[in-house]
Amino acid sequence: MGRLISPTEISANRPVTVIGWDIADKLFGPIDPIDKTLSMNGVHYRVVGVHKKKGSSFGSSQDNFAIISIGNFMKMFGSRRSLELLVKPRTPDLIKAAMDDATVAMRVERRLRPKDPDNFGMFTSETLLGIYHAATNGIFAVLIGVVALSLVVGGIVIMNIMLMVVSERTREIGLRKALGARRRDIVWQILTESVTLSTLGGVVGTFFGFMLALAISKLSPLPASVQVWSVAAGIGVTAVVGLFFGLYPAMRAARLDPIEALRRE
Repeated sequence: MGRLISPTEISANRPVTVIGWDIADKLFGPIDPIDKTLSMNGVHYRVVGVHKKKGSSFGSSQDNFAIISIGNFMKMFGSRRSLELLVKPRTPDLIKAAMDDATVAMRVERRLRPKDPDNFGMFTSETLLGIYHAATNGIFAVLIGVVALSLVVGGIVIMNIMLMVVSERTREIGLRKALGARRRDIVWQILTESVTLSTLGGVVGTFFGFMLALAISKLSPLPASVQVWSVAAGIGVTAVVGLFFGLYPAMRAARLDPIEALRRE
């Protein structure tokens, strides 16, 4: 509603402001806020416009702001205060040209000589995305190490369980071999049990991961979802772990002498 601050009002440092939707709703409610007066830091400003509603991002409102001229800002808070200026080109193709123009304008405003270095910083959306990707890549690398360690520990546990199973079922294995079971039959029996055990653990872990992602998406503004390919990959990796770590117990069971096995109590 209303209008933006005019260049004349900015040059003359007139006390006018454009406010966000939340500010207008909290201060004026259903009353039209245009041409009404509000106070900021003891200075009265006339409202000339209300920005359209933006909503919230990560739980923080984007409509809780007031726009004033840079001159009025410096009068209230001083000229030494740090400032951030947002420049938006007409099209994404003009980002490089807009950066060059902004750099020239800032150097002129700060009276820098041609040989003087820039005493200001400039960031683009690509810079912020680069920082984000660098941080997420580091977290991803750490998570890979944690997951790999967890898989190794889980595989060792499965191998110990299967070794214990082989030890407790020695007579059964000996009896099967005495009745004509081949070594590969014993190997496949133990491997099947090992893969089934590890895959069951993968299914249970995937279920809890899905419930955790669902809870995060419902209770927080962070988006969270579980992709079908990740479920298949997770269960597949657990099956491979069970197959790999169950191979040694299976080979040990297959090498049992049926006569010695039948003698055990």
